[in-house]
Amino acid sequence: TNSADRMQKCCALLLLGLLVVVATEPARAAYCHGKPDPGAQPNLNAIFTGEPKFVKSIKNAKLYTVGDGEDEISIVHLWGTPYEMGYAHGAIMKDKASAMIKSVTSYLDSQIQEAINGTLKKWPSTITKFLAEEGLDGACGLTAMATKKYTGSYFFDEMRGLADATGANYRDILNIHMIGEVTKGACSMFGAWGDAVKSTGNLLQLRALDWDVEGPFKNFPQITVYHPNDGEGNTFANIGWTGWVGSITGMSEKQMAISEIGVTFPDDTFGKESRFGTPFTFLLRDILQFDNTIDDAINRISNSKRTCNLILGVGDGKLGEFRSVQYSASVANFFDDENMLPAADWHPRMKNIVYHGMDWNCPSFSEVLARQLKSIYGNITAPNVIRDVLSIVQTGDLHIALYDLTDQVLHTANAKSDSEQGPLKAFDRSFVRIDMKPLWAEQMP
Repeated sequence: TNSADRMQKCCALLLLGLLVVVATEPARAAYCHGKPDPGAQPNLNAIFTGEPKFVKSIKNAKLYTVGDGEDEISIVHLWGTPYEMGYAHGAIMKDKASAMIKSVTSYLDSQIQEAINGTLKKWPSTITKFLAEEGLDGACGLTAMATKKYTGSYFFDEMRGLADATGANYRDILNIHMIGEVTKGACSMFGAWGDAVKSTGNLLQLRALDWDVEGPFKNFPQITVYHPNDGEGNTFANIGWTGWVGSITGMSEKQMAISEIGVTFPDDTFGKESRFGTPFTFLLRDILQFDNTIDDAINRISNSKRTCNLILGVGDGKLGEFRSVQYSASVANFFDDENMLPAADWHPRMKNIVYHGMDWNCPSFSEVLARQLKSIYGNITAPNVIRDVLSIVQTGDLHIALYDLTDQVLHTANAKSDSEQGPLKAFDRSFVRIDMKPLWAEQMP
């Protein structure tokens, strides 16, 4: 039958894909490419500090906006079961959610076609033909198959609600949420506390996302605040895009936050990757929704079925603690300021700071990040990081979140959308400051 043939092809491609992951692993101990522009200038844009503005409400959802003019961001509050939250999300943001799903699907499909035409010539012609016919389904559908048994059913319920409200194809929504496992991305992070920061009792955490500013994601910035039913988890903010339910950036009412870096240049300590396990965007969201302390997050990461090579970051403002995590199918190693790796002269340890610039083996960015953090050591604040660190290191081109996990304040910026003016990259644009405590307390409509 056609379905049997398709499944046979899927299995064949999946097996080949796993071989390709092993055969095409990046050279160990190779270093990242590129470096910050030595002429980079500080970001002197004013930070928007106004309150979010109410737009409308429907059953199980409220919409606000925050920011000024072109740097405006949607804030969507959701309540109910996973399906109800997905449906409410799709209903209150129907036009934008539909446009996001359609444009991202089309864009990712075109990227896969380019890869097939350019970089996958060594694959057998039957497999290349199958991928050419299947497009995005071929790449992401297989990842969904490999990860389904390790993924909470509530993610699928929410995506089905989103599909039902928007009329979008459920498979397209699922595929979009698998793309992180396929592509990962370069990014930067740090956690700073104690003597390193201006307010010595505060924990400041960075998540800078460097990933494809040419694609459509930049057109749909959104902070989605989830208010699960009693007993179904914490209230938390998913900082991403309209129609996006996985987490790569976010913070919770438990004063927890996440950071993430895709690793393209590992060393031998990472061991092997796998495509069978929990998608990291779902693992990170589970930390926000279900974990109350950094120890909970450490246990979750240690005991999870992990997949690709990453560096994760988790902060806990209640305890004033931050850990970075060397993450792969083989290892989960946790670092503070005393044991941070890799150990190299371009990645010096500093008291009360853990940091990583763009990748694992990335001297060109890590040494500049270290230099800029050292230049404001003892006076690290969100405004100083925005002015003197991000724009000089040139990290966070798609979006940036700076979390003060003690005072529960977020500073965030996004890349220029297709309809906006000014600098393209988020680190050169205006930031928005948001007090998150009122967002946690928002009342159901």
